[in-house]
Amino acid sequence: MSDIVNTPDNTVNANTALVQVAVQPRLARTRQTSARTIDAAEVARTREQGYRRRKTTNAAMLGFAVVCAAIALIPLFAIAIYVVVQGVSSLNLTFFTHAQYPPDPFGIPLGIGNTIIGSLLLVIIASVIGLPIGLFSGIYLAEYGRGRVANAVRFLADVIAGLPSIIAGLVGYVLVVSITGFSAIAGGFALGLLMFPVVTRSAEEVLRLVPNSLREAGLALGIPRWRVIVSIVLPTAASGIITSMLLGIARVTGETAPLLFTSFGSPYWSFDPLKPIGALPQMIYVYSTSAPSIQQRHQAFAGALVLVAIVVLLNLIARVLFRQRVQGRT
Repeated sequence: MSDIVNTPDNTVNANTALVQVAVQPRLARTRQTSARTIDAAEVARTREQGYRRRKTTNAAMLGFAVVCAAIALIPLFAIAIYVVVQGVSSLNLTFFTHAQYPPDPFGIPLGIGNTIIGSLLLVIIASVIGLPIGLFSGIYLAEYGRGRVANAVRFLADVIAGLPSIIAGLVGYVLVVSITGFSAIAGGFALGLLMFPVVTRSAEEVLRLVPNSLREAGLALGIPRWRVIVSIVLPTAASGIITSMLLGIARVTGETAPLLFTSFGSPYWSFDPLKPIGALPQMIYVYSTSAPSIQQRHQAFAGALVLVAIVVLLNLIARVLFRQRVQGRT
């Protein structure tokens, strides 16, 4: 092997190689830093664009929701204002304390007191029929409901809840009116058919909210299951159960179609459940469709105002009780 001769060119090349070796890591670090800076800027820009897009989409959907809510509320308030304007002039003490018959010297009915009493009697009969069925059905579905039988009960309750109310009137006519004639019992039976599905499904959901730990604690003490349900589950869900009952009552308070086939209506004071009886929704229907005078139509609007007030009051009571239950759980 021959010795390597150190020449100036070799020295320069060696020094250049050493400089490159020293500089390359620094250049690599500089490139990496620049790449990270570019990547960070790109990520920030992408995030900003995504945030603006989400903000724009949220504003658009919020505006669409507000418009839809306004479309739903404007007709509601328009109807409420129209009913108040048309019916408030007929509201007085006589309107609530006198019956439709006998009329005044001009042939105009004095009041709707008999229809209010009739509606109250119909709701009581419907509650006696519908509330126990709905409550016990809800207890069964929540506590024991498993398998095909429970699914069949749920399906039946949903189907009945979705049926037109006139079907309940036809069923009441076939099963009750054909035997006893037109009566408050027949009307209450038809309304009870509409009431119990609402109570069933609402009571089931309310009872499912009761923590299982309470049931397990009662069973661990050796208490029978029925006693656990009666003494622990039902008191815990009492406000929710009352809410479901009020919702069922509000559901049937304003029904008219079933009463046309069952209670038939009466312009007199009546407290006999075995005879035809007047009802507020039926009076509104008759006065608004076949009333010969303007005064009777105004009375129909006044009756509608009273009916709306009753339904709103029941719903407000139900919401207050439900809110108290939720606050108690939280």
